[in-house]
Amino acid sequence: MAVTRTRKGGPRAAGALVPALTRTAFAARGLHEAAVITDWPAIVGEALARYSAPERLKGDGTLVVRVAGGAAALELQHLAPVVLARIATYFGFRAALRLALRQGPLPPRPAPPTAPRAGDVPLAEPARSAVDEVAEPGLRAALARLGGALAAESRARGEGDGGG
Repeated sequence: MAVTRTRKGGPRAAGALVPALTRTAFAARGLHEAAVITDWPAIVGEALARYSAPERLKGDGTLVVRVAGGAAALELQHLAPVVLARIATYFGFRAALRLALRQGPLPPRPAPPTAPRAGDVPLAEPARSAVDEVAEPGLRAALARLGGALAAESRARGEGDGGG
């Protein structure tokens, strides 16, 4: 007889499951290599992550990085000490000792998650009146989006109306 398990929290993006699924395999290599791959934009910054992607970390400490083109490869080659320092800072130790650059097409990047627009989820009255008091339009819109996203998350978890 098959036992089915229900998952709490609703549907999740497949990319969110990668670190948990690969942790055991990568830990056997002595480094949480999955974090280098999945957190690349956070480690090196969006500017570098736009035209580069880590492929693998070799046992000798060489991080193989795919680079989009010649100019990008040259720039990344000059920034190699900075990238290695950022990786060391991110992990708290020298996880990679050198970079090996490989030119070629980058793997497709997943689209960043989009937050609900300000009008997608109505805010409870106390939150709405507090947001309306903000004079700067950009900040007011950002606060409304944040409040709407928090309200939607709260409702999805069944925690009431999200602010009232």
